[in-house]
Amino acid sequence: MESPPGLDLSAVEAFLASHGVHTAGPLRGEVIPGGRSNLTYRVTDGAHRWVLRRPPLAHVLPTAHDMAREWRVISALQDTGIPVPGAVVLCEDAAVIGAPFYVMDYIDGCVVRDRLPPEWPATAATREAMAAALIDTLLTLHAVVPADVGLADFGRPQGFLERQVRRWWQQWEASKTRDLPAIDELHQRLLDALPIQSAPGIVHGDYRFDNVIYARDDPGTIAAVVDWEMSTVGDPLCDLGLLVVYWVTDSADPAARALPGGRVSLGEGFPTRDEMIASYASRSGRDLSHLEWYVALGHYKLAIIAEGINARFLLGMTVGEGFETMGPAVPLIVDRALERASASGLAGLSGGG
Repeated sequence: MESPPGLDLSAVEAFLASHGVHTAGPLRGEVIPGGRSNLTYRVTDGAHRWVLRRPPLAHVLPTAHDMAREWRVISALQDTGIPVPGAVVLCEDAAVIGAPFYVMDYIDGCVVRDRLPPEWPATAATREAMAAALIDTLLTLHAVVPADVGLADFGRPQGFLERQVRRWWQQWEASKTRDLPAIDELHQRLLDALPIQSAPGIVHGDYRFDNVIYARDDPGTIAAVVDWEMSTVGDPLCDLGLLVVYWVTDSADPAARALPGGRVSLGEGFPTRDEMIASYASRSGRDLSHLEWYVALGHYKLAIIAEGINARFLLGMTVGEGFETMGPAVPLIVDRALERASASGLAGLSGGG
């Protein structure tokens, strides 16, 4: 069997067998395109389909790409109202394929980036249903009590926001390929304007349109939320702030064109950013008066993630296409963050001392 880069199918087959997972024949595998961080593969024995996730091939940053964390949160959410793939098996022994990995059920559905699937009506009603499902699922996630699903120790809510700024800065220092004074400025403004934290909850860490799989026959139903690599227990408004970043409203915005996750939110029927925020606010009961800080944090995280991906690309250690856009995206994302921060009216975040 021929294995794609980063995957040893013979070793995976033997590991599955040793953990009671029967395979009907030799495994075949292929990289699932679209991901820019962890490597994701579609694996089949001809009768069954699974998804395997493993870290990137190189330049893995401290605390990033933790397969056991992804596995744990997916396993914990199996019997909640949050749609997640079935958890099959976790391998923490890097000797098996060269890195830890886990296997989950394959979910057949639609991942939406820049355009609607051809089987869906291209109507405002379709887009309204998609947006409603995305917001509803995020609200449901943030309402889950971590202790109720065995995740009481999955994160440390106290001091979470300051720690986020500091840890992501460590990631920047570990992966940067150039000096960027603008991100130094953004880093300081985030520290100067730390808000009082929102009530703790489960944070997905990268919640956006193409990190959910929609049911193929119903744009109003999410079949699975995926890519939990940055999940934790902390301040759920971090998810909302990042979703605002991804919620593109201007097709001419160079920062928006640089974002991962597509630009599907431009279509007729999607609520505006303000409408989306109002919907979340009215149903979550959370105080959003400092939301612009969380939006700035979302830009900051995204820029640092893009720089890490760019570093791997420059090393020639990426699998797939489209990675050449990551490096140029970084300053655009940071500039947009500072522009919004300056207009926020929040002390410290607005700059100017």
